[in-house]
Amino acid sequence: MPRLRRVDCSGPGFTRKRQGRGFAYFDAQGQRVDDGETIVRLKALGIPPAWKDVWICSDAQGHLQAVGTDDAGRKQYIYHEQWRARREQKKFDHMMEFAEVLPAVRATTLEHLQLEGYPREKVLGLSVRLLDRGLFRIGTEGYAEQNQSYGLATMLKRHVTIKDNEVIFDYVAKSGKRRIWSTMDPISLEVIRGLKKRRSGGPDLLAYKDGLSWRDVKSSDINDYVREICGGEFTAKDFRTWSATVLASVALSVSVQAASSKTARKRAITRAVKEVAEYLGNTPAVCRASYIDPRVFDRYHSGWTIAGALAEIGEGIDFGEPSTQGAIEQAVIDLIDGRKTSPALEKIA
Repeated sequence: MPRLRRVDCSGPGFTRKRQGRGFAYFDAQGQRVDDGETIVRLKALGIPPAWKDVWICSDAQGHLQAVGTDDAGRKQYIYHEQWRARREQKKFDHMMEFAEVLPAVRATTLEHLQLEGYPREKVLGLSVRLLDRGLFRIGTEGYAEQNQSYGLATMLKRHVTIKDNEVIFDYVAKSGKRRIWSTMDPISLEVIRGLKKRRSGGPDLLAYKDGLSWRDVKSSDINDYVREICGGEFTAKDFRTWSATVLASVALSVSVQAASSKTARKRAITRAVKEVAEYLGNTPAVCRASYIDPRVFDRYHSGWTIAGALAEIGEGIDFGEPSTQGAIEQAVIDLIDGRKTSPALEKIA
């Protein structure tokens, strides 16, 4: 396999100009590209027609293949498939480190949630507890203002209602999709009830007391807190990624009886990805490529699942606690690490 070469989009490359229903491509000297093989490669990159100021790498082995500006004015990048694969592998290796520190992270946030009043650590502890349970995107202030769609950091008080012992989040998420999620976690409920009742401060749900003033929680505050309590370069998104991997592992384990052939296993994987994508609010393609550790599918094709741990779902879990945490997560770690002697793993007959 040819080696990839690092390239810089500020250097010479191909450009494109609209022609009829498609595009014509030109090299750095302004000469039209007419080599058939090169044109096939450029078209295969799938550069969105709406992108402007497009730069395309003239080297088929460049790690960065194309750059452009989308309709929202954001710079977008298309990387070489090999480069993306390497980055994804590193990301999922990083996920295993994240999974190992999660129990300590949960213990720390629980301690912070016991603090009096509404200091920074308590409200950020709530934020992480919700990220860990609710598959929330973190959200950014600019995105909320521009698109009227929200994530955890930009959630407004009006998006949250409390009914009996249940907290219900009902809001517009990314891409304009309505999302409803609820929890009966009594610890979160108590803090959220207090935050909703506060009379001073703005409309945001998440805010902490700094002296006599309230400060809204920003996405950067949450990510800084995640790094502090994890002791490494982790972010809010890691909670969604890990949860997606766990949910996919459970879904495939439930499909054991229907996985008698290679074709049946492929169908089971497709179903599992669709289910997880529904939880995340992503497309199945994005969910599979960016959220679920591919080793879960590799193990499934090899006949291994966490079916041995399914009987433990919900065991030893307090009221309001997610049933997929604890023993199920450890089973997923065993699965990905290939610990075939783990009692949590089961070989498909």
